[in-house]
Amino acid sequence: MSGEHGEPFDVLIAGGGPVGACAGALLARGGAGALKVGILEPRRPVAPARDAAVDLRVSAFSRASERILRSAGAWQAIESCRVSPYERMRVWHERERPEGSGVLVFDAADAGEPNLGHIIENRLVQASLLDAFEAAGGSLIGAEARDVTVREARVEVATGDGPLSTRLLVGADGARSLVRERIGLTVEARSYEQTAIVAAVATERPHERTAWQRFLATGTLAFLPLADGLSSIVWSADAAAAATLLSAGAEEFGEALTRAADRALGGVRLASERLSFPLHSLAAHRYAAERIALVGDAAHVVHPLAGQGVNLGLLDAAALAELVLAARAEREDAGAQRVLRQYERWRRSETALMATAIELFNRFLAHGSDPLARLAQRGLAWVNRSTEVKRFFMARALGTSGHLPRAALDAG
Repeated sequence: MSGEHGEPFDVLIAGGGPVGACAGALLARGGAGALKVGILEPRRPVAPARDAAVDLRVSAFSRASERILRSAGAWQAIESCRVSPYERMRVWHERERPEGSGVLVFDAADAGEPNLGHIIENRLVQASLLDAFEAAGGSLIGAEARDVTVREARVEVATGDGPLSTRLLVGADGARSLVRERIGLTVEARSYEQTAIVAAVATERPHERTAWQRFLATGTLAFLPLADGLSSIVWSADAAAAATLLSAGAEEFGEALTRAADRALGGVRLASERLSFPLHSLAAHRYAAERIALVGDAAHVVHPLAGQGVNLGLLDAAALAELVLAARAEREDAGAQRVLRQYERWRRSETALMATAIELFNRFLAHGSDPLARLAQRGLAWVNRSTEVKRFFMARALGTSGHLPRAALDAG
């Protein structure tokens, strides 16, 4: 099972979630059959039916991510199923009224864009990417990695279906990455002591294709517009407050949501079950080792308040694929140390910049009460009055600034 004709894979990806599947599709399509690429994924999802209820696990995909998904051959299938573009963002602190002058408003029209991004079900993105990967000749293997051994010219991967061999192993296996653990890459991790509550809700007022976000003393509440008129909430609340919210009945929870949103969307009613998960941050000290590269949550986990987690991961996938394909064009080994060092420098610096910004938002806007925090909270109104500063933040949210891989720049 080393690959076709008993040869090792050029690239084997542990984990077929959206980030791993994207890396695989980009490599398989860009290699024009010259690269043998495999993905280990024991639980392949099925794309949701068009008339099915929207999944609870959705993400906000930026313009850069849309372009990467196009390059990976998945966007047409995603778009033809269902996506929910959002055209505005309204961000405010609980000290302000939702219609007051202290509200920060981003509008796609101000950036000359049709929208600021799309809210899409994670399962739809993953299924479409895996379809694109297989259509491009990639090998999807219904197993997961159990052990990893790095040799001089290859990596041996033990799976439940037998051993595999590859020149480059990509760890796309999440925050509890077995790949990262087996090769001894260390991380800096800490708990936010918060719980994220996710649910679909109906609102008295239409969402107006707007993402709404309110910073509270106990966390952050976001409403993401869905294609069926409902909204997906992500309520990142301190652990004690989250426990109370999760134990509340549906009507009581809806009333708490209405109060927490300060009736920005009128009355709110729970329209689904509630999911919850603890929040933490993670930063790998290294993104690469000999014949190993980490992408997505295996390398970094950030607070969901800025909606950047999956977008950072897709940028990892596109950057790594670009460098590996360039090396292949020069007849260089896919797992060459030069390639991996370049990938690590590129993505670690870009991710650290975004992670720092998110940490500052969480510290000063969501929880801060000291004079510096109050200054930052009042600063939302100042940003709203500055066209240039707003454009800077919109470019970051769109993913159109910074050192970007080519796939994130190409519109076609």
